[in-house]
Amino acid sequence: MTADPAGAVIGVDFDGTLSPIVPDPADARVDPRAAAALARLGALVGAVVVVTGRPAATAVAYGEVAGGPGLADVPGLVVLGQYGLERWQDGQVTSPPPPPGVVRVRAELPALIESLGLPITRDGDSGVGIEDKGRALAVHTRRAADPEGALRLLREPLAELADETGLAVEPGRLVIEIRPTGMDKGRALGAFLDERGARSVLFAGDDLGDLAAFEAVRASGLPGVTVCSASAEVTELAGRADVVVEGPAGVAELLSALASAIEHRAR
Repeated sequence: MTADPAGAVIGVDFDGTLSPIVPDPADARVDPRAAAALARLGALVGAVVVVTGRPAATAVAYGEVAGGPGLADVPGLVVLGQYGLERWQDGQVTSPPPPPGVVRVRAELPALIESLGLPITRDGDSGVGIEDKGRALAVHTRRAADPEGALRLLREPLAELADETGLAVEPGRLVIEIRPTGMDKGRALGAFLDERGARSVLFAGDDLGDLAAFEAVRASGLPGVTVCSASAEVTELAGRADVVVEGPAGVAELLSALASAIEHRAR
């Protein structure tokens, strides 16, 4: 990667990788050090791509940094949002319309959650949170009185609702997402590598949804590195990664070190 930076693709997840996990997903913001490192890398490598379950424009907005480079300042950045269903590039978002099943899930989720005896959080109080991503909906239990218990209680009913509406379930760190089928982070990353004619790849993630991207790195046949942004909540990723770092701060440090190594070799 340092020997041929022009052929390298740097791929990263957003939540838990570029941004610390927080109780309210709307409060998530990129680590300024990670944004600065990506801005350096964007000028050095073939491409930088963020692959996230969030809407692409939301990831860019939450990637703003006061007084420093944000995600929108990364040269040539592409954001593949909603697991690859959306694409942000040069300030423009392209995406297909949401499937009809999402409309039904949006309408039925509150009553389903409350039927299980779980309060829905409003105005930052305790309870189960519903995050509407437009083309997907995520149910968060981090603010519930018993986060793990609420997650267990929700798994089967949400899986049944997803099945009835032709959607897929994506589990995560105290969250269950119901989203369209046919796309995941692995497919999104693999297609991007082909599009850019990549000759090497690094991908960093923190959650179960990033395992597909790890597999895409290996399936590509390219020289590749998988990086786990480690947490106590998800341990499976660490066992499948080439490199394990401590959360978004560790990712920022790794990306900065990679940028310095490429710059040093170019001198």
